[in-house]
Order: sequence, then structure tokens, then C-alpha cells
Amino acid sequence: MKNIGVIGCGTMGGGVAQVASEAGFDVTVMEIEEKFLTSGMKKIDKFLSKSVEKEKITAQQKDDILKRIKGTLDINDLAQCDLIVEAAIEDLQMKRELFQKLDEICKDDTVLTTNTSSLTVIEIAEATKRQDKVVGLHFFNPVPLMPLVEVVKTIKTSEESFKTAWEFIEKIKKIPVAAKDNTGFIVNLLLIPFLLDAIRVLGEGIASVEDIDKGMKFGCGHPMGPLALLDLIGLDVIHKVATIMYNEYKEKKYAPPPLLKQMVLGGYFGVKTGRGFYEYGGEEPKPMKF
Repeated sequence: MKNIGVIGCGTMGGGVAQVASEAGFDVTVMEIEEKFLTSGMKKIDKFLSKSVEKEKITAQQKDDILKRIKGTLDINDLAQCDLIVEAAIEDLQMKRELFQKLDEICKDDTVLTTNTSSLTVIEIAEATKRQDKVVGLHFFNPVPLMPLVEVVKTIKTSEESFKTAWEFIEKIKKIPVAAKDNTGFIVNLLLIPFLLDAIRVLGEGIASVEDIDKGMKFGCGHPMGPLALLDLIGLDVIHKVATIMYNEYKEKKYAPPPLLKQMVLGGYFGVKTGRGFYEYGGEEPKPMKF
């Protein structure tokens, strides 16, 4: 493995491209528009610049990392990659179309992986003629800082492809855990109900935003409260993931609460829009009143 392809240069894809390059791989990252590619590369540059300021890396190391990342708008530029990580939006049809195209253009031994957080990997793999070479690689946000990656094996994934994906995760200095191909894998299967319950507690007027988060931080030792975490992940993302999981399992614990739906419809996605359960823009996030 020398050449890694990444589809998407957003929050997740850009992070994957960065850590792969940091590990010494040559990376080709693809986007659908130049503006998204430019934005993603700027975020990588900004993150690395902070690492230089903190003396975690040298200026020369930063330059070397950036030089190993090549941006493109043409999916055909991924044809010679040894392993590809798809980090596009959580849309099954889009992912299937991407994998179908990758199957057509890539080398026979290229391993195709998806960063899906809620869809089953086999649904995506089914669009290819190499289902044995499709693996789930679910990274966590922010990718450069979060050590865990769920490595997902479908009923069609070969041991060789799974091993290749596992070794890639180890080479980029992440911690892999093995999961079967079920909707939500390990972490979201447990995390999503917890986050949705925090919204229900708020919506039912049991406690305020601030007190819910303080309760879980100082009562359970969590690094951040669930509502702050929801804002960081993105309420639109959580709503979509929860909807997919509810449709799969038909269990109430996965159903998006009315308050979450209202906030998404109102455009309050959290940190990325400046407002969610907290208001951002000042020196410190300000808890919203509900």
C-alpha cells in the first residue's frame, strides 16, 4: 500500500487525507467542486499550522505532509490507488453510484472502503462486482484527534481485504475495532439513543442545556456534555443517522425527538451554523434557553 484515495475533502475526508499523508502515504483526494477542495485543503493547512505552533511537528514536516496530498475533481485520478476511503455525504444512492464507478476504473486488487456511520456496508458493496474487497472504515470526528476507527466486515468481505483495511488503520496510528455489518455498528448503536435521550430531557423541561451537560460531565466523567457533543457533530447529521437507524430497527429509542426535527428545519445545526443547543461566536459558547 502506497497510494491512498479519499472521496470528499470535508470534515471527515479532509481529516482522513491528512492522517494518511502524515503516515507517509501519497494521497489523492477528490471533490465535486473546486471550492470544496480549496476549503478542505485550507482546513488541513490550518490544523497543521497549529501543530507547528505547538511544536508537535516542524515546518518542514508540515510542508512534506501537504506535498503528499493531491487534489482532483476527476474520479478517474483514483484509478491507481491501492485503497480508497469514501467520505461523501450519508446518501445511499450517491455512495452506490460512486462505488459502481470505482469498481469500473480501479485496479482489480484495490480495496474500497466507506466511512458510512449508519448505512450497512453491504448495501453499498452490492453496487460493485468486488463485494469481497469492500470494507467499512468508520472514522470519528475530528479525525486527526480521535483515535478510534470501526473496521466493518460484511458477509461478503474477504479475510484478505479486512486485513488490508485493518493494517492501514494501524499504519495511520489509529485504534481499530472490529464490527459486524449492522446499522450503527458499535458506537452509534450505543451513542445515538443516549444523545436523543438528552434532547428528550431538554424538550420535556426536566433540566436546562447547561445542567444536562454539567450533569453528564461531572456526574459520569464525560469529556463534554451530550448537547455540546450534538452541536459539534451537527444536528443535521444526527437527525439523518437517527432516521436511518429508526427505519432499520423500528425502535423508539432511535426516533428523532420533535425538538431535534424543529431545530434542523430551522437551520440550527450546531457549531457549523453558529447556533444549536449553544450559541457560538463569542469567547465562550452560550447555552440557549428552551
